[in-house]
Amino acid sequence: MLTTPPETFDGLPDWPYQATHVTVDAGTGPVRVAVWEAGAGPTVLLLHGEPSWAYLYRRVAPLLVDAGCRVVMPDLVGFGASDKPAQLSDHTYARHVEWLRQALHEQLDLRDVVLFCQDWGGLLGLRLVAADPERYTGVVVANTGLPTGDQQMPEAFLRWQAHAAQADPFPVGSFVQGASARTLDDTEVAAYDAPFPSSAHQAGPKVMPSLVPTAPDDPEAPAQRAAWEALQRFERPLLTAFSDGDPITAGGERVFHKLVPGAAGQPHRTIEGGGHFLQEDRPVECATAILELRLP
Repeated sequence: MLTTPPETFDGLPDWPYQATHVTVDAGTGPVRVAVWEAGAGPTVLLLHGEPSWAYLYRRVAPLLVDAGCRVVMPDLVGFGASDKPAQLSDHTYARHVEWLRQALHEQLDLRDVVLFCQDWGGLLGLRLVAADPERYTGVVVANTGLPTGDQQMPEAFLRWQAHAAQADPFPVGSFVQGASARTLDDTEVAAYDAPFPSSAHQAGPKVMPSLVPTAPDDPEAPAQRAAWEALQRFERPLLTAFSDGDPITAGGERVFHKLVPGAAGQPHRTIEGGGHFLQEDRPVECATAILELRLP
């Protein structure tokens, strides 16, 4: 089990927060999950994905805090300031769900939450909503989905999956830049690289694309289908906020509109000028979507 030295996160641009840690165990021994918090008031949970970390929300979080919210930003296991299991085989979809469930539902006991989820933040966060919907008062789904392997995945994703599997080195900051519409400066790119001081620390980012179900017989496909069955009973507000510039998730909002009862009548929007990492490109629009559910 690897860790990133805590001083790594000191002085990063636009990141004044301090991480706390909770300890979970999903079969590989104790693992510490880093949680960054700010503000006070109704809770907003911001879940990042691949290959970023909570730093992705540095331009969104202050807007929510200024609006009177408590913002909770965990780092997935293998990312950010969380512990980093070094073996690729340590990382499975089921373990990531369980690590996050234990951290957020058991250790932090989050309730009355509005969730904003993007990329793997949705693949994991929507599983948590399906497992314990009473904890969530609303969900904003942005550039993500809950694939079961029963549908053809976009060619752009399959290319990324193949590239990630053989990329060595694995330039996290450059990958975030490549999937963002705005140009990050060198210090921002370096901040995305910071949690990974060596290739050995990168098992999580390297393996996550391969864990996305792309075939009906994927080991997680039954759990994904069960989660969709639960989401088809979710009547609390679910709002989609996909960007117009993400070839990987384009059109993915339609399945939520069709299947989730809570999506009916919501002010769904397409965020113009955003890439895959729309938090980088359009933070105001992301915060506005959240606040429509959190502070109606």
